[in-house]
Amino acid sequence: MKRRTLIRRASAEFLGTFLLVATVVGSGIMGSLLSDNLALTLLINALATVAALGVLIWVLGPTSGAHFNPVVSGVEIARREMPVAEGVVFIVAQVVGACLGAVLANVMFRLPPVETSGTVRTGMGVWIGEIVATAGLILVIGALTRTGRGHLGPILVPAWIGAAYFFTSSTSFANPAVTIGRSLTDTFAGIAPVSVLPFIAFQIIGAIVGAVLTEWFYPRRGLPPEPLDLPGPVHGPPR
Repeated sequence: MKRRTLIRRASAEFLGTFLLVATVVGSGIMGSLLSDNLALTLLINALATVAALGVLIWVLGPTSGAHFNPVVSGVEIARREMPVAEGVVFIVAQVVGACLGAVLANVMFRLPPVETSGTVRTGMGVWIGEIVATAGLILVIGALTRTGRGHLGPILVPAWIGAAYFFTSSTSFANPAVTIGRSLTDTFAGIAPVSVLPFIAFQIIGAIVGAVLTEWFYPRRGLPPEPLDLPGPVHGPPR
């Protein structure tokens, strides 16, 4: 029974990441076909990604927690909130799902199933963008889980990703599995294989920053935040 449950949860992670990357790549291709305007293409790409991510979190979250991202699973492993073996299974499912999602998008638009991207994404500015995007993602997830507001995940997690599409220089990959999958398409959303490892390295740094910020702002039970020193009846005992 335990093994069957793990398979079910891992399959949810596979499906979620598969459809997420298919959306990212497919909407990028569609945007390029509809317009030569780069801003409009990026807007189409971002809106489709935000919508799909919200739906996928809502549909699959009750089964697996809707990580769809190796750094999210990795943070849970580091916090001992997930067994290492289970986390590894999740990460493998996410990476495989991401790669096949890119293949699906390519095939849907009559492109070669696998075509390595020639879009080099590099430079300190872009890497800092990935740190910011990933740190913010981990902080949002941490805030939701630590405050018992996980039901807002389908809204707030996509909202962060959508915003980071436009205010970060990297357009917010924030996901090692998605980064690997996007290296398999030579389209709008693609990333050259040579750029993948640096992106992942800075995503991991961002995840560490986000995890530290979560611990600072939302400490675990037993370490409540200090109460505000407010006057009069507003001031009460710490929760």
